[in-house]
Amino acid sequence: MTQTLEREPACPGADEVAKAVTAAPKIRPGPFARRLRAEQRSFDSVRPEVWDALAAANPWATPFSGWAFHRAWWDAYSGSAHDQTLVIVDPAAPGQPVAVVPLMHRHEVEPSDAVNEAHMRHGSAPPLTPVEPHAKAIFFGASYHADYATLLAAPADLAAVAEAVAKHLAAAPPARDGETPWDVIDLRRLRCGDPSAEELAAAFGRREMAARWTMNLEREDVCPVLTLPDVADFDGYLATLDKKNRHEIRRKVRRAESHGEVRLDDSPDPLRDLEGFIDLHQKRWGAEGLFRPTPGGAASRRFLTRLLELMGRDGTARLTFLTVGGRPIASGIHFETPDGYLYYNAGVDPDARDLSPGVLMVARYIERAIATGKRRLDFLRGDESYKYAWGAIDEPIQRLLVRRATS
Repeated sequence: MTQTLEREPACPGADEVAKAVTAAPKIRPGPFARRLRAEQRSFDSVRPEVWDALAAANPWATPFSGWAFHRAWWDAYSGSAHDQTLVIVDPAAPGQPVAVVPLMHRHEVEPSDAVNEAHMRHGSAPPLTPVEPHAKAIFFGASYHADYATLLAAPADLAAVAEAVAKHLAAAPPARDGETPWDVIDLRRLRCGDPSAEELAAAFGRREMAARWTMNLEREDVCPVLTLPDVADFDGYLATLDKKNRHEIRRKVRRAESHGEVRLDDSPDPLRDLEGFIDLHQKRWGAEGLFRPTPGGAASRRFLTRLLELMGRDGTARLTFLTVGGRPIASGIHFETPDGYLYYNAGVDPDARDLSPGVLMVARYIERAIATGKRRLDFLRGDESYKYAWGAIDEPIQRLLVRRATS
């Protein structure tokens, strides 16, 4: 999977969404390259190499779309959701799947969520359309821990795939399954500009009036992304920042360097060193951390362990440690793509705050990116102020919400 897109456009506003939905044909879809059918299968039924080949065919896919990420998620959190993976096939050419659409269903709020610490984190973007906690919802798989989602298919097939998905979800579940229909389809983490979002909105929009649905396409959150200029070194990058931020970063880096060599190193044995990351994370976040002695904390441990087991084999997921004079003061987990890094999680030692570990971590990531010819440092979801000091620009993600009529 490669993340090749330079910059994503802003999400559409309410007026643009309304125009797009109104313009979509309501009776029958336009011509597609081929008519496809969605079949609900288990996640386990899809071979990893098939899954990843389909993800790699979509340039909007990221490591969050990979089989390994979803495998790790189901291994850790299968108790909080039900698998509803869709495999898209061409009835005229049976054989290899045309697409995979990772889906799951659960209530918007499950009774066990408080114990398992499961919640859909939302930043300070505009409020989202509320949904009743008891509503049965269709989500993208691993939505609670993935920052991006998309359809796993070649771009030429996205329209037909979206149509097959909408047709499948519009149909009542077979009586033999004992299932009740969904209340909402709540698809999160769609990157603005990703044609998957446009095609899904068009496919659901074609059915909206006849099925008495209400559809919203709305900005969900932002992912600040630093696009690095073509510079020779870290000093060249700093020269592109405003005077205040440039001065503060240099001051903090020099102060830390006066205490010893500053290094950011990949762990040679991430599974062995994971406890070191967890310790630093908990020191920083305490009662708000991911790894408390609770069922939710145990699931978080399981998830990261499986993530590093599966995604660490090819170097996609990496565990790093920041040291000053040999003293570990911070640790991070990131995903690597051909053009950059996705900064997923971190922990720092509060006792080292005088050394500005957060600033040092980002500085070393930028140095590494410049040295290896990478051009993106994606801070992922959340508009924390520190991201913008580095020159990051918001790349929004959006939510596609479809609600059934209640009466």
